[in-house]
Amino acid sequence: MRLPTRPICLSLLAGLLAACDTGGQSDSTAMIGDMPVEETVPRGPNNGRLLVDGGFVLELAIHETGVPPEFRAWVTEAGRPVAPGRVDLQVTLTRLGNRVDEHDFDPQGEFLRGDAVVYEPHSFVVTVDAGYAGRRLHWEYESFEGRTRISAEMAEAIGLETMVAGPVVIDETVTLYGAIVPATDLVREVSARFDGVIESVPVALGERVGAGQTLATVESNESLQSYLISAPIAGVVTERNANAGEQTGGRRLFTIVDTSTVWADLAVFPGDRDRVRVGANVTVAPATGGAGIDGTISYIDVLAAANQAVTARAVLDNSSGMLAPGTYVGAEVQVAAHAVPLAVRRSGLQSFRDFTVVYAKFGDEYEVRMLELGRQAGDWAEVLGGLDPGTVYVTGNSYVVKADVEKSGASHDH
Repeated sequence: MRLPTRPICLSLLAGLLAACDTGGQSDSTAMIGDMPVEETVPRGPNNGRLLVDGGFVLELAIHETGVPPEFRAWVTEAGRPVAPGRVDLQVTLTRLGNRVDEHDFDPQGEFLRGDAVVYEPHSFVVTVDAGYAGRRLHWEYESFEGRTRISAEMAEAIGLETMVAGPVVIDETVTLYGAIVPATDLVREVSARFDGVIESVPVALGERVGAGQTLATVESNESLQSYLISAPIAGVVTERNANAGEQTGGRRLFTIVDTSTVWADLAVFPGDRDRVRVGANVTVAPATGGAGIDGTISYIDVLAAANQAVTARAVLDNSSGMLAPGTYVGAEVQVAAHAVPLAVRRSGLQSFRDFTVVYAKFGDEYEVRMLELGRQAGDWAEVLGGLDPGTVYVTGNSYVVKADVEKSGASHDH
C-alpha cells in the first residue's frame, strides 16, 4: 500500500515504523516500552566522554565554541593530570558509506587538540587509540545522530522516493499574473454576403461547429435566390444574432472562436521589465488546477497601461480545453538558466536542529546531511556543501524519515 504524500497522523506513523530497526539509537540511549531514554554516559569536567582503562582516564570532547568543531582531549592517571606531550593519540571516525576520517592530536596547553574538523553530522563509530608510557590503549563506541534504519519493504509501504544528487539546470523564474484571452487570429465575425431574409438557423449559441458547416440559409433581397452562410473556421459559436424571418440588415450574425490555441496576456511591472524577453519559456497554471501548460512569450507591448504594467503575451496550446478565455491565471516565466554541479529536489528538504538537511540513503539506513544551499528556484536547490555528488537521498515523503529519526531520540554527542 502506498501512502498519500500529505502528512499522516503521528499515531499511524508510529505504527508503520514500529517494525523498523531504529538505527538512530547509539550506545547513549535505551528503550523503555516504545520510548527512547538517555543512558548515563560518564562525563568529565569538560563535558567530554570518559574512556577508562584502570587508573588511566581519557576525556574526549568535540569542542565548537568559537571554532569549527574539533576534538580535544584531557588525560589523567590515578586522578592526576598527565602532560599532553606524553600521550600519543589518534581518533578514527567511520561514517555511513565507509567514509573514514583520521584525527591526529598535538599538545596545546593542558590538552590535546585534534588536527581536523569534525564535520556534520556527528554520527559515526569512534575508534580511539592511545599510547602512553609504553602501553597501547584502545576504545570503540558508537555516536549516532540523525540516523535511522528502515527496511526496503517498509520504505515501499510508506512511499519513500529517492534519487541521486547530481548536476541540474536551475531555471530562474518570475511570477506574473494576467488573463486568458482568445487568439484574435482564431476569431471570425460572420455576416451575410447579400442582405436578405433569414430562412433558417440550424446552429445554437455555444455549439461547436466545423469549418464549412452551415450556419444559416438566407434568401437574397435582390435575386430572391437562397444561399448558405458557412462557418469559415472550426470553433464555438460565441455570438448568434440571427433568427428565421429576420432581415440580415448588414449586421454581424455570428461570432466563432477557436479556443484550441489561446493567449495568456500577462502584466509585467517595471521591476521585471528588463528580465522578461520575447521567446522566454512560460508555464501557466490553469484556474481549475492540475499540471501547468507550457508556452513562450511571443510579444511584449511597448505601451504601459494605467497601472504602469506592459502586457507580455504567451501563446498556449489549449487542445485540452483547460484554459477558458476570461479566466485569471498565474504564470512562471523563465528569465535565466543556471547550470549547477550539484542540486537536490526541494521536496526532500527538512529541518534538523539549526540546519536544512536531506536524508541520505545507504542500503536500509538513512542519515541527515547538513546542506549549505545556494540559489533555489522551481523544484531545485543548489548545494554548495554538505553532500557528495552521487549520493542517493530521499525526495518524496522525507518527513516520514524525519519523524522516525526524532522518535529514535539519538542526541548530538559532544
